[in-house]
Amino acid sequence: MNTVELQWRLRRLSKMSPSEVAWRVSDQARHYAWARRQVPPGTRSHRTSVIDRSSGWTPVRKPVFRATLSPGALAKVPDEARRTTIAAAEQILVGRWEILGRMRGDLQDPDWFLDPVTGQRAPQAEYSFRVDHRHETVTGNVKQVWELSRMHHVTVLAAAFALSGDERFAVRAASHLRSWWTQNPFLSGVHWTSGIEVGLRLIAWTWVRRLLDPWAGAAELFERNDVALAQLWWHQRYLATFRSRGSSANNHLVAEAAGRLVGALAFDWFDESASWASHAADQLEGALADNTFPSGVNREMATEYHGFVAELGLVAAAEASRAGRPLAQGTWELLCRMLDATAATVDVALRAPRQGDGDDGRALVFGPPADERWPDLLATGRALLGAPAWWPASPPTVTSVALTAMAGCHDIGGRPARRPFHFADAGMTLLRSSPADGPEIWCRCDAGPHGFLSIAAHAHADALSVEVRHDGTDILADPGTYCYHGEEQWRSYFRSTLGHNTLELAGQNQSISGGPFLWRRHARSWLIGIEQDERGEAIAWSAEHEGYDALAPRARHRRTVRLAGSERQIVILDLVETIGEHPYRLAFHFGPSVDAALNVDKVELSWTDSRSPRRAILRLPNGPEWSLARGSSDPIVGWYSPSFGRKVPAWTLIGTGRCRGGDSFETVLEFDP
Repeated sequence: MNTVELQWRLRRLSKMSPSEVAWRVSDQARHYAWARRQVPPGTRSHRTSVIDRSSGWTPVRKPVFRATLSPGALAKVPDEARRTTIAAAEQILVGRWEILGRMRGDLQDPDWFLDPVTGQRAPQAEYSFRVDHRHETVTGNVKQVWELSRMHHVTVLAAAFALSGDERFAVRAASHLRSWWTQNPFLSGVHWTSGIEVGLRLIAWTWVRRLLDPWAGAAELFERNDVALAQLWWHQRYLATFRSRGSSANNHLVAEAAGRLVGALAFDWFDESASWASHAADQLEGALADNTFPSGVNREMATEYHGFVAELGLVAAAEASRAGRPLAQGTWELLCRMLDATAATVDVALRAPRQGDGDDGRALVFGPPADERWPDLLATGRALLGAPAWWPASPPTVTSVALTAMAGCHDIGGRPARRPFHFADAGMTLLRSSPADGPEIWCRCDAGPHGFLSIAAHAHADALSVEVRHDGTDILADPGTYCYHGEEQWRSYFRSTLGHNTLELAGQNQSISGGPFLWRRHARSWLIGIEQDERGEAIAWSAEHEGYDALAPRARHRRTVRLAGSERQIVILDLVETIGEHPYRLAFHFGPSVDAALNVDKVELSWTDSRSPRRAILRLPNGPEWSLARGSSDPIVGWYSPSFGRKVPAWTLIGTGRCRGGDSFETVLEFDP
């Protein structure tokens, strides 16, 4: 262990409670003890020689899959959604599937251990708990390796079969499952290193079996297949034994519990199935509540994870309803608040805010990986929970039709009578122009907590940052995430203060990083006030944060944002309070479709949306020295990540200088009417 890794371990340890430390010690002991249960690849018989008989494993006699969809359940899938799913499955048949921004061309016979980014193969035969998946030298880009084994492409194949009856899709789905099951026996290799991956596979396999039910080979693939039975038992036993706790009990715990619940209810073929389902339901309901503010916004302050957790909750709740073991009414109400928060924060193009980390994680996939998740999530919420009049329209999807066939529609009372614009517990405020004023001006203002739990793993140092969109186009953009592992400098930039539309002082982040998924100090922000117009909509927001209290002398950043919709204008006023002087950098990141030209005291912006060419002017305050950058790697600046694993050049404007107490900067964004 080198010095850097030792320092990280010590910082990580400092964020754990005594009970978490004790649990992790016992978990490590369990990892050591379970080495004897590893099943090496190539073992001939999963049934007779690889199951640990001392654990009492045995399936029921002649198991039968009863968790089917009712006949004709998918008849309500719109033609366009049907064609999209089948077209995606056709691409998989020829071997093509996009994974985290990288097009794979080898999916006719996939290599489950290959990282297409580095070309490295992750360990296949090594005992899973000895695989250091955090190091790219060991596994390559582990997200790329894991993502394929989430089996989303196999659910697309199964859905295409269910929608078309074309057995080519069923045969290919079966071949991929048999390939994975054979090459990944219990506790061997990289795919047994993380519980979230185990949980997501159980969800995928449940839906593959369900959608393949009309196929003559479905039972032979699953319940009459000793290898499949062993894998299903192994996956559930793993999740019953190893789970995320303490400072790691974020979306991972939700996925683990959701996967175990879905698997135990659908594949109720084992002596432990009933207890697994009961414990998983309790765990899931607790984790959903812990991960979500009362307003319905996810506590990780990362919108992509809000969507991921909501999907997991809906999929698991639908499965529980189908099995006659529904989740508590309070959990359905929580899921409803999560969906209402989603509907309230999307822009006119049904795009959610881009806040914090996001790795394109999905609970259940029935279409192309490039599809936007938010229309699908809103369609599912509308089908399962109903929708108030203020919700945006969203046509049915394969997911919404399938889950409604499982659970029906739940009537939840107490819904907001009008679209909320402020989520106090999450510190999120939306300023939005009136439709009468022309194309929508949408602005998200952030004065929320830094992140969730002691390590705030998926938070960014983005206090008081803003996002601005015009008719759904990013103008002042949150640059996104891009990567987690292997590219430390890029990971640092995309989560930094300079990487967001806010003010950096003294060359420091507002919150102090201790590693790629660890924050040592969390900046605290608070709302000063919100002003509303005669419609009752927010038109001005003011907030402050204390992330620079540790500077000498200490400093505070206060920001006010005002929207004048009828004048097509947003005014951003930044104020620094300090008794000394500090260097600063004020950053504005433009969306990738926006062209920018700096002209003395203003930046001329232009882009083309679905309607026509557009223009705007960003009028700059006096004082800073302004410069534009685009696609620079030394230093890193001027980038936008449209999805995990992808980055594209985009213009970034940076104003530099030194500020004293009372200095203020007024920036005005004017859209061409």
